[in-house]
Amino acid sequence: MITFDPLWKTLKEKDISQYDLINKYNVDKAVLQRLRNNHNVQLNTIDKLCNILNCNVEDIIRHK
Repeated sequence: MITFDPLWKTLKEKDISQYDLINKYNVDKAVLQRLRNNHNVQLNTIDKLCNILNCNVEDIIRHK
């Protein structure tokens, strides 16, 4: 199972809020909801988040 639990920790460490993702970086609210529920998202979404947060994939995703 893929989980996005590391994303929330990384956001906190980088001092970027979900509000910032939506309003400053144009991340769709529905995408954030999918991430919160550990549902599928497109790889370009993961790429976009890595670029926004200046981090690696493992800072966003964990495989259980």
